[in-house]
Amino acid sequence: MPLMVGDMMKLLCSVSEGRKMQAAVKHSGRAALVTGAVAFVGGLVGGPPGIAVGGAVGGLLGAWMTSGQFKPVPQILMELPPSEQQKLFNEAAAIVSNLDWTDAVQLTALVMGSEALQQQLLAMLTDYVTKELRAEVRYDD
Repeated sequence: MPLMVGDMMKLLCSVSEGRKMQAAVKHSGRAALVTGAVAFVGGLVGGPPGIAVGGAVGGLLGAWMTSGQFKPVPQILMELPPSEQQKLFNEAAAIVSNLDWTDAVQLTALVMGSEALQQQLLAMLTDYVTKELRAEVRYDD
């Protein structure tokens, strides 16, 4: 039976939810923009000393922006654009391709009953989140 992308996303959500997998996407570009903008405003207001103060304040603000804003991975997966979901689907389908199943519910039960399959899917998800999304991953087991 063909597996739909939505079904695979639900399976990946179940696996990552079971391990309480979270990810923090770093917004370094936005933080750099804020740092520069605050330094610029500081320079306009206070001249050279204002640039120094603005740079320091902007740097702190930028550091705060990039610090761990963790979101549950299932939420991140469901917010991905269809092209990225298709990419994840292809990778996950390769992992579960040798299983014998009739529908998405049975496939989910098979995967949730196998620690080895869960580990393979978690490793694939971790690799995707860290490389493609450039995010930090943590587990709250």
